[in-house]
Amino acid sequence: MSHLTFFKRAALTTLAASLVACGSMAPDYQRPAAPVPAQFPVTGDTTAGKVVAADLPWQTFFADARLQQLIRIALDNNRDLRVALLNVEQARASVDSRKADRWPTVNAGLGLTRGVVSGGAVTTSINAGLLVTSYEIDLFDRLRSQSDVAFAQYLASSEAGRAAQISLIGAVVTSYLALQADSALLDLAQQTLATREDSTKLIQLRFDKGASSQLDLSQAQSLLESARVSVAQSTRQRMLDVNALNLLLGQAAPVELTAAGTQIPVQLQELPVGLSSELLLRRPDVLQAEQLLLAANANIGAARAAFFPKILLTASAGSVGSELADLFKDGSFAWSLAPQLLLPIFDAGRNQANLAVAKAGRDVALAQYEKAIQSAFREVADALAGRATLGQQVRAQQAQAAAEAERARLTELRYKNGASSYLEVLDAQRSLFAAQQAALQLQAQVQQNLATLYRVLGGGWTAEPEKP
Repeated sequence: MSHLTFFKRAALTTLAASLVACGSMAPDYQRPAAPVPAQFPVTGDTTAGKVVAADLPWQTFFADARLQQLIRIALDNNRDLRVALLNVEQARASVDSRKADRWPTVNAGLGLTRGVVSGGAVTTSINAGLLVTSYEIDLFDRLRSQSDVAFAQYLASSEAGRAAQISLIGAVVTSYLALQADSALLDLAQQTLATREDSTKLIQLRFDKGASSQLDLSQAQSLLESARVSVAQSTRQRMLDVNALNLLLGQAAPVELTAAGTQIPVQLQELPVGLSSELLLRRPDVLQAEQLLLAANANIGAARAAFFPKILLTASAGSVGSELADLFKDGSFAWSLAPQLLLPIFDAGRNQANLAVAKAGRDVALAQYEKAIQSAFREVADALAGRATLGQQVRAQQAQAAAEAERARLTELRYKNGASSYLEVLDAQRSLFAAQQAALQLQAQVQQNLATLYRVLGGGWTAEPEKP
């Protein structure tokens, strides 16, 4: 058998096998098992049969009209969210581009060919018509796999956009709750300052009449300046809160919602929590990681298909003539069809290396998917731990503040009757102020924990995933 006959038979055999075995070369995808416990470690009250956070729109959970106004402003103007949504549009265009690769490209062409034949005669040929250049017949779904990669990446970017929206809503709520908490701390500091100014005036009068010592006056003045420090600190922190909120909104927040003295406490409804960790699979960031895993899986199919033959098709149809005037005359129509079979024989290991890269990329995407689930589980577990303990801590802190208030009242009364020193009064006032501050901060933590729990359970977006 001659070498030529051998290669002919090999090419025909390969072509026949290609026609029989055509199909996607990507591995069958099975969703990996979640590497986390089936239940969250802190369960709390049962919520069987109730709607879960992922099915609870933010407009329902954050029913406060002021919060809804701020969230809508942020959704319309926040630049980070705008970038995330534009990335989705860019990925959508990339999908359309990849889909177009699976169809022939038809161009209108006008060509001129001049050459010299035997005897030195110059020949001229002009052709005009439709051209199809290097259209690949996708036997092994190489182009389809590449299109699947682009579509999965688009879905990943879409999930990233949803995750950005949920994060933005959570950030606006957290920022506004922080503003409210710092406003309450500022009010407390200003009230404390006014009380201490009155106390200092009384001590000054007692000192002028010889009823109090210089030590008592100095201690009262020290406590007064301490209150002024707290007012300045709370004022500065409140300004920082407004600046942070403005950045999230993408514009200045409405004055009626941020001006000092205008904060009305936001009441968040109790959140029903599903206890199964399967809820994590509905979080947009987890869905994003899974779509990237699907993209990496499809990329293996494209890399495998590169080992098999490709059929490229070049075709044209139109008019041919030796002069422009001869075009489109009767008898000038001509067509050509030039199929080409390309069988990889030697590529210095390029295809094998590309396959190894694709497999490694799939393993990386798998690890990132598992890490996304583990991180989500930890966030929910942390929020549930806060939910289980913060309420008890708030009640204890409020009881301590009430006890400190009573202690301060009794100490003040004893001092007026000469039974206690002014140092005891100052100590009681310091302890009362600290306890009141801690109570306000803990109340803010309870609200922020509830908002965080809503966010980490995937609340804030209920749109259905798009189909290819």
